[in-house]
Parts: sequence; structure tokens; C-alpha cells
Amino acid sequence: MILSMTGYGRGEATKNGATATAEIRSVNSRYLEITTRLPRTLSHRENDIKELIKEKFSRGKINVAVSIVSENLNEAPLRINKGAAKLYYTLLNDLRKAVKIQEKVSLTHLLQFQDILEINTLEQTDDGEWALVKKALSKALAEALQMRKQEGSELAKDLIKRISLLESKVDTIESIARSRISETKSRLEDRLRELLSDQSVIDEHRLEFEIALMADKLDVTEECVRFRSHNKFFIVALNESETPGRKLNFLTQEMNREANTIGSKANSAEISHLVVEIKEEIEKIREQLQNIE
Repeated sequence: MILSMTGYGRGEATKNGATATAEIRSVNSRYLEITTRLPRTLSHRENDIKELIKEKFSRGKINVAVSIVSENLNEAPLRINKGAAKLYYTLLNDLRKAVKIQEKVSLTHLLQFQDILEINTLEQTDDGEWALVKKALSKALAEALQMRKQEGSELAKDLIKRISLLESKVDTIESIARSRISETKSRLEDRLRELLSDQSVIDEHRLEFEIALMADKLDVTEECVRFRSHNKFFIVALNESETPGRKLNFLTQEMNREANTIGSKANSAEISHLVVEIKEEIEKIREQLQNIE
């Protein structure tokens, strides 16, 4: 089953007055890109969160937002580094006097230095809080994965329909090409008889040889067979458990190559129009594939 790279999931977990919420948004991308927005108390867990996501997704641009709300107001996630605060205050005052600025040093100035407020060490190592976040994140991942599966199912239906349409157009091209070989042979024979009043000078063996060469140039059977083979492998790849996005893109490139060869060999306006329609359909398939994992 194919997976779309578009998905959204939200998970929530509560325990002992604390609530962890995780939100995941996923869109298409050539590679796996993970962006996190975490509370400062979870900054040291960023790699752990990314590893959990990599277990579920292999491609896509993933945005993860995690928040924690605690009802216990006595436990602050940050603490004041008093030594650093005093040092910065002294330095700013010295600077103010050196450049003769009248404005006094304020709290706003001090808050520009991030290390004045530090993550509470106790909060950093709280395994209970991390377990809560993991639970919320797991729920969000499961929900996002389910949405990606549903989107993927709809994409698969559309792609199968388009492959079926390509198959019918290739059948039509092959039928037209075969009839044209017979018509070309008859037309060439008639033309030669018109040009040569003495039929005895026509070398039948030479005529058959030239017609065979022309038929070989006009014959697109080999290209049609390869095109059908690509269609077959395309459908097989759609049902594979592994992520088939790159393989499907490769197959559409091969389909496009065969369509170009058919158009150049056929020497027929009718076939050329069908080839244009085939290439338009392949381009639509490519656009759809941009959102498949």
C-alpha cells in the first residue's frame, strides 16, 4: 500500500496534573526533513523525538510541535542564574558609564542574555515527563500515519485509473500501426505500377525487401510491449509494502521514453496525437507521485 506524504496528527496524554500535547504536520518533500518546536525542558530530547519519527516515516517534510502544561505551579521549569544576572548587570553598568549613557540598566536589557534563565536540572531528567511526551507523540504519529494511508489509498485509485487509460491508448496505437504496414505495402505497390508501365522490370524480391525495411521502421510492437511491461510493474509497485515513490518515478520516465520512440517511428498524425495524450497523462501521474512516500 502506498502512503501519501500529506498528513496531520494530534496526540494528548495526561498524568499527575501534567498534560503533554503533540501535533504533527506532514507535507511532500524529496527527503525526510524534520523540524521540531519544543519547550526548553525538552530541548535535550530533540534527537530522541526525531528517531521516533524516523521509525514511522521515510520521506516528507515533518513539523512537530510539543507542549507541556502542568497544574502544579510550584514546579517551575526554569531557574534564575543569579551569578550570571549580577555579572551582566555590572557589565552593562560599566558599559553605560564608559559611553556616558544616562539610561539605567533594566530587566529588559538583562533578559537579552539567555543564560540568565536556565532549564531546571531536575526537570531535564524527569523520566515521567518524557514518558508522557512519548505517549502523546505516539498518538499523534499513529493519527498522521492513518491519514497518510487514507490519502495514499485515494492516490492509488487515481493512478490505477490513469494506467488503465494509458494501456488502452497503447492498444489503439499498436492496432493503427499494424494496419498502416499493410496499407503502406499496397500503396507502394500501386505507386510503382503507376510509374512503371512495363511490369516486367519490377523486381519482386527487391520490392519485398524494401517493404520489409519500411515495415520494420514503422513497427512499434517492441515499444508497445515494453510500455505494457512498465505499466505492469507500476501496478505491482503500488501494492508493495516498501515505499515505492522513487521506483514509480523511474517507471514514468521509462514510459515517457517509449512514448517518444513510438511517436518518432510511427510517422502517423493519428498516432502522434495519441502519443501527445499519453505524455500528458504521464505528466499528470508524475504530479501525483510527488506526494507519495
